[in-house]
Amino acid sequence: MSDPTSSSQQHPAAEPQASLQRAISRWVRVHGGSALLAGLAVRAVAAEAQGDSAVSVVLSDEQRQALRGESLLSDLRAEDRGDTPFVLDSADRFYLRRNYRHEQRIAGAWHARLHEVFSAAASALDGDLDALFGEESASPARPDHAQRLAAGRVLSQPAFVLTGGPGTGKTRTVLRMLLMCLRQANGPLRIRLAAPTGKAAQRLRQSLQDGLQQLRDLDPSWQDALASLRDLQAETVHRLLAWSPRERRFRHDARRPLPVDLVVVDEASMLDLAQWRALLDAVPLSARLILLGDADQLTSVGAGSVFSDLVEVLERQRDPHCVRLQHSFRAQGCLSTLNVAVQSGDWLATRQVLKADPAHIDWQPTQRASDLLPAIRRSAERMAVDPSLRAAASAASLPAQVAREALHALGQQQWLCALREGPWGSAALNAHIEAVLRQAWRVDGAGDWFGGRAVIVQQNDYELGLFNGDIGICVREADGRLGVWFAGAAEQAPRRFAPLDLPHCESAFAISIHKSQGSEYPHVHVVLPPDPEHRILSRQLLYTALSRARHSIHLYASDAVLEASLQRRISRVGGLQARLAG
Repeated sequence: MSDPTSSSQQHPAAEPQASLQRAISRWVRVHGGSALLAGLAVRAVAAEAQGDSAVSVVLSDEQRQALRGESLLSDLRAEDRGDTPFVLDSADRFYLRRNYRHEQRIAGAWHARLHEVFSAAASALDGDLDALFGEESASPARPDHAQRLAAGRVLSQPAFVLTGGPGTGKTRTVLRMLLMCLRQANGPLRIRLAAPTGKAAQRLRQSLQDGLQQLRDLDPSWQDALASLRDLQAETVHRLLAWSPRERRFRHDARRPLPVDLVVVDEASMLDLAQWRALLDAVPLSARLILLGDADQLTSVGAGSVFSDLVEVLERQRDPHCVRLQHSFRAQGCLSTLNVAVQSGDWLATRQVLKADPAHIDWQPTQRASDLLPAIRRSAERMAVDPSLRAAASAASLPAQVAREALHALGQQQWLCALREGPWGSAALNAHIEAVLRQAWRVDGAGDWFGGRAVIVQQNDYELGLFNGDIGICVREADGRLGVWFAGAAEQAPRRFAPLDLPHCESAFAISIHKSQGSEYPHVHVVLPPDPEHRILSRQLLYTALSRARHSIHLYASDAVLEASLQRRISRVGGLQARLAG
């Protein structure tokens, strides 16, 4: 599947995708399928590559009758033979069989889970919630009332969905959910924490540990529950389910479920259709499942939009298994207002907010890539004079301390690009920034590595404990060697690696919006391509980018591009919403 952050002009994966489609067409014809079926199969493969789990088709009576005679297709208006590679459902959605099975299994597993009954001692709830949130949180007018509501509801629900944007307190709430569950349990609980990526898993664990520090003064009756959470680790969903590369499957499934009592999955919107099916298969019905995520941010790279589909159905039905957190406790007021306007797709309101507070929102309706250069140079020059980054570029006598300070400095601002390639892409911006830094620090232009270079890991390496999305800083040490340092877990010191030992890395002064999911920065620069028709633009992309900022945003995009982004809400084709609602 093509990289969603690549430029549409270059299409690096276009030819492999076309070759796959030709192969699918030939396979259908060789196995006795008609030209009509081969064409539908090609469309389904192309749709899956774009994230759709099915293709909506319009068929004449003659075409429908012809398809019913196809041995490779099950038409659900007639019957499902169960072993055909293609499925046409009763709503005229054409599926590859695997995606149809994923949707069926996800909906069936979700409905089965909701039939489980968990009991809670209601008489103890209010006092415990007062202890965790404060008595004033019982008022619906309080900004943390929804958090309290979620922590109380989770006790009676076998599955619970908590959604909200950055800074709304999802991790704060889930920590208190876990404490409430431990408080109500008759004995110890087997708890597992997971997220789609290693970086997201590390953030989840760190946030929970920080939250535990804030609760250390709870009365003694809570201390056993607090102690049981201090040693909890977080892992990727692949590691949770024990992915076997050799067998190409998860070891934990419906036949070999996880030995757990409670599972928390953060950033659930990043999971695709196949991962959701695997997760719901492996978590036993006897275990409580808590799902966290932002239903308004970008959907998964793979097929499906399961989390947003699930939230939409639950909210439409006013289902108690879902709570949305809306009050941002961290972002500037104008930034929260901007996020709300973007979420709603209101162009006039968005435009008004973009112009309302120049101190925190700097909107530049940029039309040409060359217009970005002054802002890029100013940003790079600020980095060049930053003491911690300058220290990383020179011969540092205390490299661990320098790395810690430099990583903190890097985290204060971030350039986010919709694209990876082309003049508007992260690769070009990194090249511009690095050229300024190399000149300012008098760095030899040969080679990719130099002291002060920021890098982002592009693939997981479980042996090294480095994960896709981890940010590191290259430090030139006193003996002239280069070390690449990554932040350690919790209060641990940064970890050093030799550049040649690392998994594939790229420069990280500018990264893609997709890579920024789950992260927050005080100051954000957002770069969108100039073509309003560009396929990557969407409301979710714009919201994901803007909602990363806590204090200020610099936005480089034309009126037409912003309006087009707001109007284009990603809505993936598939039948999961209907199956969940049913």
